[in-house]
Amino acid sequence: MAVVCAVPARVAFIRWNFFLIGSLDELVMDGAWLWLKLTGQAVTATYDDTNPIVQSECAAVFIPTWQEASVIGSTVRHALSVWPDAKLRVYVGCYCNDPDTIGAVISASSGDPRVRVVVHDREGPTTKADCLNRLYQALIDDEKRHGIKTAQIILHDAEDMVDPAALPIIQNAIPHYDLVQLPVLPVKQPDYPWISGHYQEEFAEAHGKAMVVRDALGAAMPLAGVGCAISRPMLGKLAATKADRMPFSAECLTEDYELGLGVAELGGRSRFIRQRHRNGDLVATRACFPGRLEESVRQKTRWIHGIAFQSWDRLGWKAQPSEIWMRLRDRRGPFTALVLAIAYVLLVLSVLSWTLSANGFGAPASLTAALKTILFLNFLSFVWRACMRFAFTTREYGWREGLWAVLRIPVANIIAIMAGRRALAAYLSTLKGKLPQWDKTDHLAHPASMRAEGTR
Repeated sequence: MAVVCAVPARVAFIRWNFFLIGSLDELVMDGAWLWLKLTGQAVTATYDDTNPIVQSECAAVFIPTWQEASVIGSTVRHALSVWPDAKLRVYVGCYCNDPDTIGAVISASSGDPRVRVVVHDREGPTTKADCLNRLYQALIDDEKRHGIKTAQIILHDAEDMVDPAALPIIQNAIPHYDLVQLPVLPVKQPDYPWISGHYQEEFAEAHGKAMVVRDALGAAMPLAGVGCAISRPMLGKLAATKADRMPFSAECLTEDYELGLGVAELGGRSRFIRQRHRNGDLVATRACFPGRLEESVRQKTRWIHGIAFQSWDRLGWKAQPSEIWMRLRDRRGPFTALVLAIAYVLLVLSVLSWTLSANGFGAPASLTAALKTILFLNFLSFVWRACMRFAFTTREYGWREGLWAVLRIPVANIIAIMAGRRALAAYLSTLKGKLPQWDKTDHLAHPASMRAEGTR
């Protein structure tokens, strides 16, 4: 029984050391963000709607879809209503074996000539990147056929609710930058507060702090896949570097992430832009993220597989210190999942050990002075992390959601563990020759519909 008591203490020393290293990384990020705020380098500007941009060139929106009949109609209708620009072109990619989505797009567009329904000649699903390449080809065809000039390509997903100010902000920024990313604000589904809600705090902190620091350091800007835009000339340059002359890597599961790093490779300038409306609302893309555990795990599996495993293979590392730091942070998902899994196993063993010791079965595990110090430092780090999560979530969603954010920390950890294990299995399958496939998330709710129904 003494062995049972000793194991947790030995494993704890290793586990808490790893947690301490991760905590130091987050503290450096927090310190950098605080420095930017205190020195006035991270000011969130107020959107000026008094001087609308008159764009002489077209803006193209790419929306790849696969079995999105339940939400794509709301996305298209809302985008067309809040972005009345006559030069806007919305390219919606569909598959020939998905007639429901095609029908939903046609119905939502109501004959608006700005909408282009692009039907892929291959049966779906392939990959999101492959669908985007088909949209890129359609854009080239339109440019040649009608002699139009496109200034920027804006990327969105089928479930997005675009911000009215996003288009003019992008149009104003693209002449000065090759790549622009605006924040993303997840919308909690009332029926699934624990799963769908945990995306709120993750994006609030990532797009309120980490991306701000990344932008200030001048590191490569990974795209979120929505609410982002790339200049037309830069997209052409990216396409020219590929053997198939297509800008998106069809075999890549996180083409948005790779696209952002690809722009940096070509010397392009990127910018993360945070602005607020006069009423204080953040200019951001809003979307309903998965509400069920299985769907959330599947989505994050794709993110970890693409960013942590595929990008390591495909993109490697860069010598610049800021790039090394950021890519380490990007690719730590599998390792974080492993450490978290060990932590929860250790928690069970510790409770078992203490219970047995309290009932006279063996001596309690002794803690060394070093382990006590590490435990104390990690406890302080956890309290700090919880406070930061509360603060960033409260800023965008209110104090009640800030409290929810702290309570949902274990939920986020469990999802990370499950997704990390699944991503590793998927990656090993590709090493055996299995082709990656669009393992997409099912979307049933849309923010625009929720607002109309009075659920927000």
